[in-house]
Order: sequence, then C-alpha cells, then structure tokens
Amino acid sequence: MGDVSPPAQTHPAATQALLAKLGPQVVLTDEAACFAASFDNMRLSFMPEAVVRPATEEDIGVTLKLANDHRVPVTVRGRGTGTTGACAPIKGGWVIHLDHWDKIEIDPVSAMATVQPGAITAHINDLAAPHGLFFPPDPSSVKHCSIGGNIATNAGGLRAAKYGVVRDHVYALEGFLPTGEKVRWAAPLRKFVSGLNLRDLWIGSEGTLGVITKATIKLSVLPAARRTFLLAFRTDEAALEAAIDLISQRVNPSVLEFLDIQTVAATEKRRGQRVFTDAELSGSAETHAALLVEIDGHPAVLADDAAKVLAWAKRHAVAFRAPEDPTEAEALWELRRTCSQAMFALGDAKLNEDVVVPIRSYVALLRFTREIRDRFGLATPTFGHAADGNFHVHIMYDRFNPEHCRKAEQAIREVMEKVVELGGAITGEHGIGLAKSPFLTLQHTPAEIGAMLAIKKALDPNGILAPGQIFEPFNVWEHRPIKVTLPWDKH
Repeated sequence: MGDVSPPAQTHPAATQALLAKLGPQVVLTDEAACFAASFDNMRLSFMPEAVVRPATEEDIGVTLKLANDHRVPVTVRGRGTGTTGACAPIKGGWVIHLDHWDKIEIDPVSAMATVQPGAITAHINDLAAPHGLFFPPDPSSVKHCSIGGNIATNAGGLRAAKYGVVRDHVYALEGFLPTGEKVRWAAPLRKFVSGLNLRDLWIGSEGTLGVITKATIKLSVLPAARRTFLLAFRTDEAALEAAIDLISQRVNPSVLEFLDIQTVAATEKRRGQRVFTDAELSGSAETHAALLVEIDGHPAVLADDAAKVLAWAKRHAVAFRAPEDPTEAEALWELRRTCSQAMFALGDAKLNEDVVVPIRSYVALLRFTREIRDRFGLATPTFGHAADGNFHVHIMYDRFNPEHCRKAEQAIREVMEKVVELGGAITGEHGIGLAKSPFLTLQHTPAEIGAMLAIKKALDPNGILAPGQIFEPFNVWEHRPIKVTLPWDKH
C-alpha cells in the first residue's frame, strides 16, 4: 500500500468549532474523504484532520480566519494532478478542496473566460472552441487538471514556446489572503497598472500566498489549421541538434517534443510495437530518438512553414512521417502521451524533474544524463519541450531497494547541480512543492530566499497556508508512495 500517515488530531477543538460553523456537509472528517485529499500525483500521503468543501466564498473566509485563530495548517487542493506534492497536507490540518468550483463563462467578444479554480482546463477549450477561441497553455494532464492548479504552478505544457505559460494568459484573480480577507488582483481588462502587481505574485506561488476563487483568463484565436510531423534519429545528439537547427530557421512550431532513445524504447515496450518499422529505418532494428513537431496557423502561412519543416526533416531524420489527414496526425501523439507511464518499464519508482536549460546546453544535459545512467546503473529516460529547453529528466529505481534509493538520491542531486551549472532552472512548470525543496538553495541565494520568506510572512503572518512546502527540505526518496489508480493512469 505504501506509506500512509495517520490523521494527526492535533487541533480537535478547532475542527469541532469549524464543524459547528459550517456543518458536516461542508466539513468532512471521515477517513475516506481525508485519504482522498492526502496526496497528489506524486502519491505520498499525509492525512489531514478535515476536508472543507466550501459551498460559498464565506465558507472559505470562515475557514481561514478560524485557522489563524487556532494556528491550524491549511492546504488548498484542486484536482490533484500535480507531480511535486504541492497540495499534499504534509503538516496535517485542514484541506480546502475546490474541485467542485468549476463554473466557466466565455466572453467571445472580449476573448476572455471567467473561471472558477476547479474548472478542468480541457473543458475551457471545449466551451471556447465554438467561438473560434482557445486557452493555449497545454499541460499533458489537460484533460484532468484544473485551472486553479495551472495558475498556482504557472503551468506551461507542450505549446509554451509559441504561446507562453499560464502567467501570459491571466488578466485578473480573486480570492482570499491567508488571513481570510477577500481580495481582487487586477480586473477583467486588457490593461491594468493600478498599485503593485500582486496578481503575478500569486501566479506560481503554489498555494502558499492565497486561495484563488475566480480567474479571468485570456483566450486566443483558434488556429485554422495544423500539421504534425514525427521524426526518427539515430542518436539523441542528432535529434537535439536538429531541433536547434529548426529553431534557428525562425520556424516557430507550436510543439517541438524530444524523446531520447531510452524513452522511445520504454514506450515501444509499453505499446508492444515499434514506432517506425525496420523498413522505414532502412532495415535497422536499433531503437531511435524522436522529435514530434506541430505547426499551426493560417493555411497559407502553414503551407510555407510545412515546406520548410519537410525540407528540414529530409536533411536530418533517418525516417519521418508527415500525414496531412488529421486522424493520422492524431495517432502520432500516442507516442508522446504514453511516455510518462512507459517509464515504469524501467523501474517501479521515479524521480521526475522538469528542468530547463539554455539552447546551447541541450546536448550537454543529455550527455550528462547518460553519464549518470552508466555511473549509477539507473535508467535516465528524458523527454520534453525542446522548443523552450524544458526537459523532464527521470531517475528510475526500485523503491524497495535501499541501494537504489541511495543511488537515486545522489543521481538526482548531481543532475540538479549540473542544470544550475549549465545556466538552467530546477523547474520550468511543475513548481517546487516537496519534490524539489532540497534543491532550492542550488538555484537561489540566501538573500533571494530571504526575500521570498519575507513576502510569505507579510501575507501569511501565522504561517497557516501550505506550511512545509517549498522552503523546508523534504527527501522524497525516503518515503514510499501509496498504490492507487488515478483517472489519468490509463493514458
């Protein structure tokens, strides 16, 4: 089953007071409700004392004010798709669960949407599409994740290089300070510069600075056409050098995904078939690296870009596919969608770090991951967004093998040190949470961390919101994940 921490009843009087104020329909204390709110996709469980499912905004204010009075830890939760443990209530206390706050209103004239934090990101696009609009940020969990979580982590996704990250698409936020006061940052306007920009301070703060109850987001014009290309390369280096060449030609792909040889091999094993046939690979049975490319836009512009991509593919790839039929193009995405789960063919546990490096360091990073693989004897499959340098480096290991755990700990630290040495970032879209907290000091100086903590103290003087996250080192490899099947596991 893994490690499940029992609910620590450290604030029974406060929980009873909360029940008395909001009632048992809002405040849940049964074991099933608490367990369901105790973990995210990292699957480390920390049981809360109560789960608050607010019916009104007033319920949120009451919860936060009572939490401050009694110094009860509070964690905010959406759909639980995050991968760093950021919504796991590591200090117990109460969870404010907002997955049922999922209203979506589309304003097609202003090209905006007003959304509640529990709205599933894909559902926003479902409602925007009939108006010729869409919300560009595209996390791989788009069919399951909520917009509140996207905002809390400043999510990016596959289309970030062309369309930007979530911060680039948020006009205004409403919600509560940790102390329980209602606030609104900016307004549903295209321009707003009144006062300090605390809206952007909330974006990417991982639920540590406030509770989002409503967001006004920017929608973009839905591209009229798309083309998808899948390319095979003999080596990881050849694939990355080809990606750099495409970027240098000023072709601006909406998607440029890299899959190293280890990733393609694991994916082929999971799918039970080769990505490219031996005939397509000129009779070679060797596993290959891959690039998945998508371009979008007006058909006239797309035709010109498609010609450039085809010429580029012929120069660099040992094999490629460029279907014009949308159904055939959609089938190419199966390779990328199965990457995450395919990793478990290489180990029963993984440390997954969404690092970012400059373009000049792509090849150096991949070579270093292979060096780590060879030196520690642990698989290091790497895939991700080659258009913006945001790669997902995995260390695969056996959670029940103490030697594997020791090696995984050392290996991931060396990867993070290398990333910073290369001028990169320890996270590009997942955030810090618990998973990356041991590496925060690699990225930031004491002065920088001190400034962050000063802001946290100013907004959350009693330290009740998401305590234990980001700033307190937590060693993931010392804990066993729980065994649960989540809705996205089958994808």
